[in-house]
This record gives sequence, C-alpha cells and structure tokens, in this order.
Amino acid sequence: MSPIPSPSPSSGPAASADAAASPLPPVPVIRLLLCDDHAVVRAGLRALLASTDGIEVVGEAGSGEEALAMAARLRPDVVLMDLQLGEGMDGVTATRRLVSGGPPAPRILVLTMFDTDADITRAIEAGATGYLLKAERPEELFAAIRNAASGRTALSAPVADRVLARMRSPRPALSERERDILRQLARGLGNREIARALFISEATVKTHLGRIYGKLGVETRAGAVAVATERRLLP
Repeated sequence: MSPIPSPSPSSGPAASADAAASPLPPVPVIRLLLCDDHAVVRAGLRALLASTDGIEVVGEAGSGEEALAMAARLRPDVVLMDLQLGEGMDGVTATRRLVSGGPPAPRILVLTMFDTDADITRAIEAGATGYLLKAERPEELFAAIRNAASGRTALSAPVADRVLARMRSPRPALSERERDILRQLARGLGNREIARALFISEATVKTHLGRIYGKLGVETRAGAVAVATERRLLP
C-alpha cells in the first residue's frame, strides 16, 4: 500500500488563515503642498488635514513664486492653490507654470472664495485638475484632494453647475469692434482715450464694454483683459 501523503505546508485551513492574516500593502500617502498668502489660513488647513489619514502636508507657500520653488524641491503629488496671492504671481499663473514644468508635474487643486465664470475658466484652462470653494465641508476637501491625486476632476457643486451652464449655452464670439476695444483696454486706456483712438463716442465705448463683460463673464476691465489673454483673443 502506498503511504498517504502528508498535507503540504502551503495548503489546508492553517495556510488559508495565514493568507488572510497577511498585511495589505500600505496605501501611498498623498504629499500635499499648501499655497495661500494668509498664514492663518495655511495653519488652519494644516490642522484640518492632520485629522485625516493618507494626506501629508509637506510644505507651505505664501506666494506663487514660492510655490514653484517648493514644488521643484519637495515634489508634491497635489498643490492646494489659492487664486489671489497678493502681489506678484497669481494662482492661475503659478498653476500654468507648475503644470507645464515637465514630469512629474503635481496635480493642482484650486481652493478659493471666488466662483466667477472668469476665475473658473482661467484656472481650468491653466491646467487645474479641480476647483473647490473654501465654504466646502472638510469631507469634501479630503475627497477632492484624493480625486485630484488620482487624476480625477474635482469640482464644487456650484462650480460644476456653472461649467455645465456655460457648456450648454456658449457665449457668442466677440465682434471686430469689441476686439478693437479690448486691445485698447489691454493698453491701459480709459473710456475717453478709447473713444478718441477709435473715433467713436464714450457712450458707444460703454455700450461695447457692457457686451464684452457679458460675453466673457467678467465684471471689471482687468478681468476682461485677463480672460481675453487666456483665450488668446488679443494679438
């Protein structure tokens, strides 16, 4: 009679139990760089993010220039970027520079108080992965950071609504006269100077400016020039 083979060490209930008890591979920690010109806001965000697992704040930048330098040195996975950064480089310019800086480029998640069409458009066109408002709940912020790190778009609900609304009803193109006025705005001319340069009345300039603002989704002369520059509407 042939001997009965003994159980293999890698089979049977004991082996199954050992396999079940094997630790899972650790989940990679998301390396995050904060960029906001207010130290109190940065401190609050750092404290808030310390309350959740899987996200590590590796640095804080108070300006766009500082964010570029720190990102090159620290190689974060995600940069949490404010749009208004005081004097110097703004958040949109910093976003564009970070995204175009070559691999490994970080994901940019905008965190701001502003939800105008112009701000949203400029940030997204600059390469931001997501756009979040500072009024969001902490859980929404944590989820947005994880989505951004994975390359998924993260938008606050009000921002997503505005983006969809613009897609469903695209704004009409600028007329040649409106482009003329935009060029003069970019030169820093006032209404009276624009009227003289284009041989039209100031009232006509104001009328065209109102239409330009509406088409570009802005409320100021500086906003019109900024959006027009982003969309390459100016020579």
